[in-house]
Amino acid sequence: MKITLKDGSVKEYSESMQIIDIAKDISEGLARMACAAELDGKVVDLRTEVSKDAELSILTFNDDGGKAAYRHTTSHVLAQAVKRLYPDAKIAIGPSIDTGFYYDFDVAPFDRAALDALEQEMKKIIKEGAEITRFTLPRAEAIKFMEEKEEPYKVELIRDLPEDSVISFYSQGDFVDLCAGPHLMSTKNIKAIKLINSSGAYWRGSEKNKMLTRVYGTAFTKNADLEEFLNHLEDIKKRDHNKLGREMELFATVDVIGQGLPLLMPKGAKMIQTLQRWIEDEEERRGYMRTKTPLLAKKDLYEISDHWNHYKEGMFVLGDEEDENAEVFALRPMTCPFQYYVYKQSQKSYRDLPCRYGETSTLFRNEDSGEMHGLTRVRQFTISEGHLIVTPEQLEEEFKGCVDLAKYCLTTLGLADDVTYRLSKWDPNNQGKYLGNEETWNKVQNMMRDILNHIGLDFTEEDGEAAFYGPKLDIQAKNVYGKEDTMITIQLDMFLADRFDMTYIDANGEKKRPYIIHRTSMGCYERTLAWLIEKYAGKFPTWLCPEQVRILPISEKYSDYAKMVEKELLDNGVLVTVDNRAEKIGYKIREARLDRVPYMLVVGQKEAEEGLVSVRSRYLGDEGQKKVSDFVDAICKEIRTKEIRKIEVTEE
Repeated sequence: MKITLKDGSVKEYSESMQIIDIAKDISEGLARMACAAELDGKVVDLRTEVSKDAELSILTFNDDGGKAAYRHTTSHVLAQAVKRLYPDAKIAIGPSIDTGFYYDFDVAPFDRAALDALEQEMKKIIKEGAEITRFTLPRAEAIKFMEEKEEPYKVELIRDLPEDSVISFYSQGDFVDLCAGPHLMSTKNIKAIKLINSSGAYWRGSEKNKMLTRVYGTAFTKNADLEEFLNHLEDIKKRDHNKLGREMELFATVDVIGQGLPLLMPKGAKMIQTLQRWIEDEEERRGYMRTKTPLLAKKDLYEISDHWNHYKEGMFVLGDEEDENAEVFALRPMTCPFQYYVYKQSQKSYRDLPCRYGETSTLFRNEDSGEMHGLTRVRQFTISEGHLIVTPEQLEEEFKGCVDLAKYCLTTLGLADDVTYRLSKWDPNNQGKYLGNEETWNKVQNMMRDILNHIGLDFTEEDGEAAFYGPKLDIQAKNVYGKEDTMITIQLDMFLADRFDMTYIDANGEKKRPYIIHRTSMGCYERTLAWLIEKYAGKFPTWLCPEQVRILPISEKYSDYAKMVEKELLDNGVLVTVDNRAEKIGYKIREARLDRVPYMLVVGQKEAEEGLVSVRSRYLGDEGQKKVSDFVDAICKEIRTKEIRKIEVTEE
């Protein structure tokens, strides 16, 4: 058989061989580093037998597939350690993830001391160096095997598989786990490990199921790489918006108010107000007309849009659905049906189109409690929502305009380099989730793909991520932990105009159905605030800061002068405060730095006598003395242009 390797070279063998033996034939060093392999495009175990011509690539920890096998093996070592120290614990699932691995257990939560003990037990298991072997069983025998081991979660997983399935297991020493693999050849190949933390996780991600204990960990081939990663985690903790945003008093949550219902504190509310005014002004400049529509509606509205059938579980329903005589309402999860009725209040002609509606929309979605996180996943949120009603001839140009608006927002916020673009398509294998038929969906998706190509956008495609009424361009970003969220969405809709009987009169005097573009310009304000907190570690661009300048009088004698400077700044729209506390100036400066204020103006005798301010900034440190008028002109320009100044000094 001929084995074509990654570099194009070919190895010939007269009999079948395991991949690990082929790796040894290529290089003993490569075999020692090997974690898995890619055989004819599929990631497989090193134990896999090759018996015919094939393309083969040996995967090390430097390859994604090899890294996943390495870390997945480490998750099994964790499970083995848990079973040794907690024999009554039940094991669930333990996949590799981008940053390491996790494993879910039906066991009491682990504190840090328990995690440290588990980590030591894992190191013992690794040192034992047990060979890892794979075996298979028919489905019925596999169920019996796991039932005898009293592992109900594994039994449930096996029962979900077809009856004719052959189930694979991996064993290492005294531990056996249900697993598809691939795995390392031995536990001794694992070098550097760390258990990061423990949290709760619902079995199979559903709050209807039992809450399990999830343990997160990571693994590397070198201690130096592990240390670097752990240092990175410390930086992440400092940037985590859920922690930092509370410390900065931007937002808070209260149990008696409810999960996913954050309180925006004055500083956070000021930032949202700044963003909102900017977005609304920009949309108006681009020809949008503002609407203000109700926060709830009768279920009749959602039945017309078909949200009642496709999205009801995600809505907050008010009223008794069982009572035929009762009116049933729901808080709105979107604004589109409301704006359609704004459009329908008068007959439009083709001369009236495009019709661009924008609204700062507060929406409500009944997210699962297990999905709640800070400001990124909440039950009440506000978005920069808009709907464009257009003729077919206007569709591409208007869609491009929506993309241009989104890019402008991202660039202004300094986030343009942090996003990826995804064409979110329907799932052809689950057509019942969507309006319309395959022919229409293919037509619309091809249309969107062509527009994106004409723009020159670099994008990926993914099935099953479309809205039920049309495909989307989703602009994606990751938080500090690597979890991806949709930040901005632009959708094509070929169906709802018909359901709402929306028309326009064309040039021939005939009634036609318009096309609809659903879009956000900046997306969800709360999620964007979370993103900004993590991006800038709380050190926002000056124009976004809830406090842009803090004036620091050296002593009480200069309070009147400080108030004069404050008035000058306030008159020019700068957000400024005065620290009149009877504290030493060094202490005031440190406090201002901790509060991440971009500019501190120190004022004393010389400043008061000569109309000056001594400027300290987070950008250059000590910027020297400036005339008050010069400083006001400079900061007003910085705010007006929304400049993002580079931080060039390390603050003491």
